[in-house]
Amino acid sequence: MTTNVKVDPFTLEIVKDSLLAAGDEMFVALARTSMSPIVYEVLDYASGLTDSEGNLLTQGNGVTGFIGMLTFMVKETLKKYPGEKLQPGDVIIINDPYNGGGSHLSDVGLVMPIFYEGELIAFSANKAHWTEVGGKDPGSFTNDAVDIFQEGLQFNCIKLYEADRLNEGIVEIIRSNVRFPDLSLGDMWAQVAALRTGDRRLKELCGKHGKDTIIAAVNYLLDHGETISRQEIQKLPKGVFEAEDFIDTDGVGNGPFPIKVKVTITDDEFICDFRGSSPQVPGPMNCSYTGLMSAVRVIFLAITNPEQDVNDGVFRPLKVIVDKKSIMSAERPVPVSNYFETLLGSLDLVWKALAPQLPNRLTAGHHLSVCSFTLTGNHQDTDEPFLIVEPSVGGWGGGMRQDGASGQFCIADGETYNIPVEVAETRYGVLIDEYSLRQDGNGAGAGEYVGGKGVIRAYRALSDGQAATITYGRNKFYPWGMEKGHEGSPNEFYIHKANGEVDGPYGVYPRYKLQKNDVVRLMTGTGGGYGSPLNRPAAQVAKDVKNGYFTAEEAKEHFLVEVDPETFEYKELPGRQA
Repeated sequence: MTTNVKVDPFTLEIVKDSLLAAGDEMFVALARTSMSPIVYEVLDYASGLTDSEGNLLTQGNGVTGFIGMLTFMVKETLKKYPGEKLQPGDVIIINDPYNGGGSHLSDVGLVMPIFYEGELIAFSANKAHWTEVGGKDPGSFTNDAVDIFQEGLQFNCIKLYEADRLNEGIVEIIRSNVRFPDLSLGDMWAQVAALRTGDRRLKELCGKHGKDTIIAAVNYLLDHGETISRQEIQKLPKGVFEAEDFIDTDGVGNGPFPIKVKVTITDDEFICDFRGSSPQVPGPMNCSYTGLMSAVRVIFLAITNPEQDVNDGVFRPLKVIVDKKSIMSAERPVPVSNYFETLLGSLDLVWKALAPQLPNRLTAGHHLSVCSFTLTGNHQDTDEPFLIVEPSVGGWGGGMRQDGASGQFCIADGETYNIPVEVAETRYGVLIDEYSLRQDGNGAGAGEYVGGKGVIRAYRALSDGQAATITYGRNKFYPWGMEKGHEGSPNEFYIHKANGEVDGPYGVYPRYKLQKNDVVRLMTGTGGGYGSPLNRPAAQVAKDVKNGYFTAEEAKEHFLVEVDPETFEYKELPGRQA
């Protein structure tokens, strides 16, 4: 949209901040009215506003990996409903991973056109992880699907509401095909409420300031985002930077799969070329092109200006190139349930390529994986079915002048949370036996600045016949260290059975059968270290031992510091000069 109206800078700033506030209100409205812990506790959703062409204006998101996905949902809507085919009161539902959805079927998007005085001026959009969308396994996203049809219901950009009239047929299809209809439909109504919040606030702004002023502010917002990004690109090192890595498995026995990137930074462009990476694979680790774009947007924002308000103008200097039907540009009908592992692998490639050039911004490698965990069964008291769906926290890499953070979600999960122990034990048929920082015992993450610790989270089944589906990437290829720092440790899990047997370690397992008092022991990775361990101050090494981050044996072997495990007195051993 364009306008010839000249607006003073004060009004532009007021309207810009009002648009951001509307986006924040939409985000809060969805959480407060949702039904599922994966939404209101974990915050696995995003919401925001776009202009009439689908350019993102403002977005609130718990999951960082959703950055940019709302844009593609809206643009797919415009492609399918051109001209006069959109009306006030329409709400479009979309979760097609290949055409606008960008993630997996569990992430259901809603899009609402916003009209003012008969003219389409913007869109309200959101995307939330539903507890269930059907498919062959409880929780819908599984790690051994072989095509998209096993993964659940597909909504290929169709009207849930048409001119404020609800399509009852879609509701009945959902109700009849998901295992927890009250949760899935409850979250859908929450999404509708959040869309209408955005619609209402934008119309109020038009009424207060005038439509042309709002359009001018929108254009200013996008252009300002581009200006900031280009200024930041000027500060980056120029050249071509490359990295390679692997995706562990596709979940059905194949792999590992090589992935690679060539990052080219010029005075006005940031180009990520992923050509030469593995073709799409039989199992559900495939990621669509939209998912790849969102991945690169996350790391681009981290490298340029993490404090910048997110809009499509910010990403105008960014260019992404990839082969067709790659593992990171998959096409129908390959499965995509665990797309997030390849999304993260793609993001991490750019991180790995540029970390040596930007040590003030980028650390050593972190545990990387979403480390997704689903557990289903019947509650021991009520015999009602339950379903746990949650990500797991782990360790981040050490960096220049800072140790890595412990017990944090991976970069694509962003501002999300575990389901609290009290909630899990109340609602589900489990006890949480342990939730603690992990002590590796082998020097993982050692460095002048050490990698943050992974965690141990242990679920005890309180009823027979439970089933755990677990996807832990970064199981075979560990978080990378920098500047002589040690690599981190793998994401892995064990099953401690009630009869005393221990099974594992595993990285990926579908529907592991649990009986009463079997314990699933989830162990996430420690991040990579930064700098030689021999440069870490001996007093700090002794403090690490005292805090339980390293054992006295690790201190002696990897840091050349002898620490008394009783008094924590220490002495340096010969050879500590790095």
